[in-house]
Amino acid sequence: MTPIRLSHTWSRRLYVALFLLSSIYVTIYILRTTAALEVPNSLEVGLIPAIGAGLVFTGSVTLFFLTKKVTSFIPSFIVYLLFAASTAYVTWQTGGASSFFLPVWTLVLFFAALFGAYGWLPLLVLTGSYTAGTYLSGELTIQTTVIILLSSIVPLAAGIIIWRDPPAADEMAAKSVKNLANQLSEVATKSEIVINAIGDGVIAVDGKGVIQLINPAAQEILGWGKQDALSLNYKSILKLADENSKDLDPAKDPLQQVLNTNQQTRGNKLIAITQSGKKINISLVVSPIGETGSGAIAVFRDVTNERAEEREQAEFISTASHEMRTPVASIEGYLGLALNPNTATVDQKARDFIMKAHEAAQHLGRLFQDLLDVSKSEDGRMTNVPKVVDMVPFTETIVQGLIQKAADKGLTLSFLPTAGNHTERGIRTLTPVYFVNQDNDHIREILDNLIENAIKYTRQGSVTVDVTGTDDRVVISIKDSGLGIPPEDAPHLFQKFYRVNNMDRQDIGGTGLGLYLSRRLAEAMQGRLWVESVFGQGSTFFLELPRISSQEAERQKAIQSQQMVAAPALAAPLTPAAPVVPAPTATPSVSIPVQVIEAPAPAAPTPTQPPAQVPDMVVIPPTEATPAPSSAGARPATTVPRGETLTREQINARVQQLEALAQQQRAAASASQGRQ
Repeated sequence: MTPIRLSHTWSRRLYVALFLLSSIYVTIYILRTTAALEVPNSLEVGLIPAIGAGLVFTGSVTLFFLTKKVTSFIPSFIVYLLFAASTAYVTWQTGGASSFFLPVWTLVLFFAALFGAYGWLPLLVLTGSYTAGTYLSGELTIQTTVIILLSSIVPLAAGIIIWRDPPAADEMAAKSVKNLANQLSEVATKSEIVINAIGDGVIAVDGKGVIQLINPAAQEILGWGKQDALSLNYKSILKLADENSKDLDPAKDPLQQVLNTNQQTRGNKLIAITQSGKKINISLVVSPIGETGSGAIAVFRDVTNERAEEREQAEFISTASHEMRTPVASIEGYLGLALNPNTATVDQKARDFIMKAHEAAQHLGRLFQDLLDVSKSEDGRMTNVPKVVDMVPFTETIVQGLIQKAADKGLTLSFLPTAGNHTERGIRTLTPVYFVNQDNDHIREILDNLIENAIKYTRQGSVTVDVTGTDDRVVISIKDSGLGIPPEDAPHLFQKFYRVNNMDRQDIGGTGLGLYLSRRLAEAMQGRLWVESVFGQGSTFFLELPRISSQEAERQKAIQSQQMVAAPALAAPLTPAAPVVPAPTATPSVSIPVQVIEAPAPAAPTPTQPPAQVPDMVVIPPTEATPAPSSAGARPATTVPRGETLTREQINARVQQLEALAQQQRAAASASQGRQ
């Protein structure tokens, strides 16, 4: 047992006890020597113990006043050992086992363990020596043995057991708590300095939503003073509204959600109402503190100017992209004419240059279209027409349309639900039905982009598409064995214009907007899009959408069918030469401004001239011509030269022209009937 280093308090207590006991010894000796008071023989204190007691008296008084400066083990041990020797001598001198000072000896043995083996081992030797002497003199009886055990061995053993832990443990614990409190106070001071220096607003609330902290930035943003805001409910200070300035639904309150779920919540489209009633756009992040319901801390900043700049940028991008599509379409059209052997003749070298220019023009057109789509998704102009669809056959249709593209690159594109749906030994594997009620065009655009990317970034191997789900979610996964995504690029993959830049991808084109737009579309459908990838071993993209039950799907289908029946007839596709509304009288004829071209059959190539390559898309340039009149009530037909096709934009433009023509004819017919 190692000696215990006594604390200041316990050292002073020990010195006080030694001072009192030694003073008793000295007093008894003085009274007996001076005969001032008759002292019984049982209380006799000789000269030797009196001298020892005097030394203990002097040492204990001295050490008592020097305790804060002297905490060494040796001075305390010497004083205690001197008192123990004096007590042993007095006890032996006044009768040993029957001495009046035996209780004092018992206390000395009990506290000897404070000094470890240095304290109790000498006293154990003294006790053993006394017992041996008594035995040799023939005076060791059963009664004496019991007294020795109870007055010496038992207290010594008890002291060894009890004083294994320091008597100053409570004080040391209190000291540790005090030190920890000081450290926490210092940390709190530093944290407060940091929080006050932050430019973002910070508000901390307890489990009941009462504000416990508000930094100067939050005071400046919200217009509230610190003393006015503290101890108030946060709803009185941080008044939130949605992006349309309507009162925020309590179920969507970010702070309340964090207090209920203990999960971090973000809000990027919120409005805060200041004390003066001013409305500002804020970006808010709320994080939990401790366990559920313990509290939360909200960090927010004023993004009003940023939102205005974003709107201006989006408006500029939208306008610029829309205006640039027209000249790009013209460039693409004339390049198509240059590549058409029916309209132009060029040599092979010029054809290669024109083909590259044509591909660049198409890439530029796709970029402008992506910019328009991004702009629409950011300012809320993106249309969303939900329609019930079973994701398994819907996804299979998309995959079937891209199988040839994968095969041209030497890849295998497989659809797992179809691959597993076969009959074997009379057992047919059935595929679950996963219904969703979302915009089919948005889903198709996302899946097209993900699958095409998987094909694009896979040099060799396969691309696998699967559809799985739970009771309330549908997950479509696109797994490839391609290049994979570096870990440092994964967090930025869905950012606008971000592309992984390394040697393996330098020859792969792209706009950097596809994944960004796909995630925006997924979020607009209450879904999410994420990726799991190992660099060099391929990637897996996941699209998750809300799933509806079969009963809900049938109900939604019925509602959508009724809406289609109630929709105007203009939503139906137009067919050439179809009657519109018969008019009793002739109305002014309206023609479509589209040039009708009769293209001659292509001439057979000569043996010395290689066969002409006809491009996939050929655009008919607009030319001035007098359109043929059309009878009222009939839609004029258009023809396309043999061997030529139109781009999707041109088809849409011509359909819009037909729609406008039909409206004009209906209006003319109605006006004619009204005149009659």
